[in-house]
Amino acid sequence: MVRGVSRREFVGTMAGAGLAAVLPRLPLPAHRARLEKIGLQLYTVRKAMQTDVEGTLTRVAATGYKEGECAGYFGKSTTAIKAMLDRLGLSAPAVHVGSLAPEQWRASLDAANTIGHRYVVVPWIPAEERATLDGWKRVAERYNRAAADARAAGLQFAYHNHDFEFAPVEGRIPYDVLLENTDPQLVQLEIDLYWITKGGQDPLAYFQRWPGRVPLVHVKDSAGPPDNKMMDVGAGTIDWKRIFARREQAGIRHYFVGHDEPTDLFASIKASYDYLKRLEF
Repeated sequence: MVRGVSRREFVGTMAGAGLAAVLPRLPLPAHRARLEKIGLQLYTVRKAMQTDVEGTLTRVAATGYKEGECAGYFGKSTTAIKAMLDRLGLSAPAVHVGSLAPEQWRASLDAANTIGHRYVVVPWIPAEERATLDGWKRVAERYNRAAADARAAGLQFAYHNHDFEFAPVEGRIPYDVLLENTDPQLVQLEIDLYWITKGGQDPLAYFQRWPGRVPLVHVKDSAGPPDNKMMDVGAGTIDWKRIFARREQAGIRHYFVGHDEPTDLFASIKASYDYLKRLEF
């Protein structure tokens, strides 16, 4: 007999062990995931950046954000931007660029490497270039060439959508035409989850159709039809748990909170951050 254990306790323990051996194992509760790093699309705070770049970045970092997506450098040198980010413990894995003209594109790639961007993102197609499906195919050809330049510079090209990509042209969804005519390895996607929803599409359908092609997402909420007013994250109708549960299929690595026209810049980014920090999915 084990010292300090009565015969009754010993028998009860062994009986319990025997019962456990024959009973089926109950499944453990499913592990709930949370976002490890939350980023901010710095376009959201562009009005503050216009007057005080470092002060704005300081408030972004103090809110809890770990990453930022640049949308211009507001007159600061790339080395100055890099130094600010380093001092504040921020990284900037992505940047939006405005032109694919050869000299400007090369300058954007050089700036990206100086600051430490990994992704260079084109966020807009001029209306005159997207009136026909042939126009969309020409855009795709240009993106493939620019993306090859980015790859040679050690960077990844991505395209950011709005909602015009989902308005049919000649019986097709232009976004589908663009994706079909670009190399999935060279041209990846930054899906704006507000705009694709406003465009009447389900982002999960694109996650399934193009698995691993969506390393970046913009996290913006919507009040829903008919006005589809942009909202702070968590204040609208988008089902974030449903979307983020498919993050591995999509290949998402970076989540950038955004709001194009917040009433109060810093209250907005804090409300969105606080919601996402608590969210389990």
